[in-house]
Amino acid sequence: MIENGKERIIQEFVPGRQITLAHVIANPIPDLYEKLGIYDVSGALGIFTITPSEAAIIAGDAASKTGEVQIGFVDRFNGSLLIYGDVAGVKAAMKGVMQLLCDRMHFTPTDITES
Repeated sequence: MIENGKERIIQEFVPGRQITLAHVIANPIPDLYEKLGIYDVSGALGIFTITPSEAAIIAGDAASKTGEVQIGFVDRFNGSLLIYGDVAGVKAAMKGVMQLLCDRMHFTPTDITES
């Protein structure tokens, strides 16, 4: 679309049922925890980005029921979920979320990556 000699781009967001990011950060530096407002440092962070965004609430519930983790942050408006705990607990919680959302609720999955 061109308006007044300038190109105008309109970006639309059409949510589907998908997990676009699932990542485990094992043993992050303490500064990262502090910047996130987490002061009871454990061993790993788990990060999800999910659409529709309200599914982050479901993912947070599933994560807390399938792994020994704490919820650091859940954003029902942007679909972000941050969990933390020991590495094994975070990995178990990530798998539990993927199982519920992808296998039972038919979300499009992504690979769980690690760093």
